[in-house]
Amino acid sequence: MTEPALAHATEYGRMYSRSLSEPPTVPSITTVISQGSTSLDGWHSYMAASAVVKDPKLTAALGSPSQLRSVVKEASSASERYRDAAAQRGTRVHFYCEQVALRALDRPHELERAREELAARGEHQFADRFDEWWKLYDVQPIAPEITVWNAELGYAGTLDLVARIGGRLCLIDYKTKNTDRDGQVKQLDDKVVMQLVAGMKAQESLVDAGAGTWEPWAYGQDPLLLGVAVGQTEVRPMRANPEVLPQHWFKFCALRRVWQTSIDAVAAGRALLPVPPPPVGAHEAPAAQASAPEAVPAETADPQTSVAAGAPQA
Repeated sequence: MTEPALAHATEYGRMYSRSLSEPPTVPSITTVISQGSTSLDGWHSYMAASAVVKDPKLTAALGSPSQLRSVVKEASSASERYRDAAAQRGTRVHFYCEQVALRALDRPHELERAREELAARGEHQFADRFDEWWKLYDVQPIAPEITVWNAELGYAGTLDLVARIGGRLCLIDYKTKNTDRDGQVKQLDDKVVMQLVAGMKAQESLVDAGAGTWEPWAYGQDPLLLGVAVGQTEVRPMRANPEVLPQHWFKFCALRRVWQTSIDAVAAGRALLPVPPPPVGAHEAPAAQASAPEAVPAETADPQTSVAAGAPQA
């Protein structure tokens, strides 16, 4: 997505403020969802191994430990480079989608510049397929890139588009996707349902970022929630199953608590404290305090128990 005016990068993840003059106070929808992210260790390993194999310097580096270390070091950041490049591409595609909506609303737009930026990187197919989808589905935009806020649970986010399609109110989130070997755009992740239902549950929407003006959220009553995968070969819209929305909302609420608990745990102080060794001689104290049982005088000993001392009975 493009960069919302009130979004801030913080040590706690992406957060939102109420105006341009106020500090951020609540996490973004995507930050909350990221609390439940799964491990990507396998993917990181694959990307690193693939980068080594494809590195043109590998052949020359064989037999040279120093050159091999250089190849390995560069390959170790392959997944981060891929992630960053994908994020930048996604920003360009989202920007184009936003400009299409602004033009349809007769508002100022930069559609030509957005398309030129995609074309300059050989990504114009994303724009071509999006234009085809927009026309085929007869999308009637209402509000592109609209920032929303939920004060009760404490989060905010920016929806890519509110529109009407086939007469039905829709909340839309775009996902830029690669194409698989069959020429089809790759599947959306189910997490998009959490993202959309959190947007639907908003209480306010932004009117003016500078003034910090908000109004009651007007589009949360039974909208159609659409995740739209935008690829170079096709655009595939997917509808959130209304039967699962409560479960995804409950999961989002639980992840919001996880985010807060993580911050509270850090604010509480150090989790681990050093343990010094015990004072010299402290290990002898218990032995000194313990006393041996007193011996029973021979003259008072019970004859029946004298066997315990090894004495024969009379």
